[in-house]
Order: sequence, then C-alpha cells, then structure tokens
Amino acid sequence: MSEKISYVFGQLNCAETIISEYNKRNGTNIPVALGSGMGSGLTVGSVCGAINAGVVIIGYLYGRETQNETNNAKPLVNEYIKLFKEKYGTEICVDLKTNKISCEEIVNTAYKNLEFVISNYKSNLVK
Repeated sequence: MSEKISYVFGQLNCAETIISEYNKRNGTNIPVALGSGMGSGLTVGSVCGAINAGVVIIGYLYGRETQNETNNAKPLVNEYIKLFKEKYGTEICVDLKTNKISCEEIVNTAYKNLEFVISNYKSNLVK
C-alpha cells in the first residue's frame, strides 16, 4: 500500500474518505457523495462504511450495466470482504467499535484490502 490515509473524525466520513482517496490516487472521478450515507455503518452500526465504499468502487470499476454481462464485481467483493473478516472477525461497524478498533485503522485496512484485491484478482475475471 502506498502512504497511510489520514482519517479525521468530523471531516469526510469513512466511506467518503475511501472514495476520495481512491479518486486522488487513481485519477478516477467516482462521486464522493455515494459514500455520504454509509458512515457509521450505514448510520445504524451495520456494515462498516469504509468497507461499503470499497464495494462501491469495485462495482464502479468491474460491475455490469446489463443482465447479459458477467458480474465481475461479485468475486472481487467476496474476496475483499473475506480479507476484512479474516483480520477483524467482523465487518459490522458496531462490533468493530466495541472491539476498540479505530476508524483510522479501519479506513487504512479497507483501502489496503481494496488495492490488494484489485491488483491481485482482476486478472482472474471472466471476459
């Protein structure tokens, strides 16, 4: 992973931070607003917003537009979520917070996993 992401509570939420950083580092223009409702585990402590943002990015890059196309996002998302769960045992925001894992650590892990999955698994996708 390149440099560490600085997450500052009260600025962009965790999901917005992931999307913003991905755009800066990769020259994409994924709308940061897609992450606005994802922070704090979709605002209710559910699936972590940083993880959700990675899913959105994978979908943006490898998703399909019609039912006739292969859904290349699905295996990447599966691997992405597995990596996170292997490290923390959960992808649920409230559980991560209960385990005293900081948002900055979560954001950095989610981004590192996103980079890893995109760089290591995209070559296995169905054309």
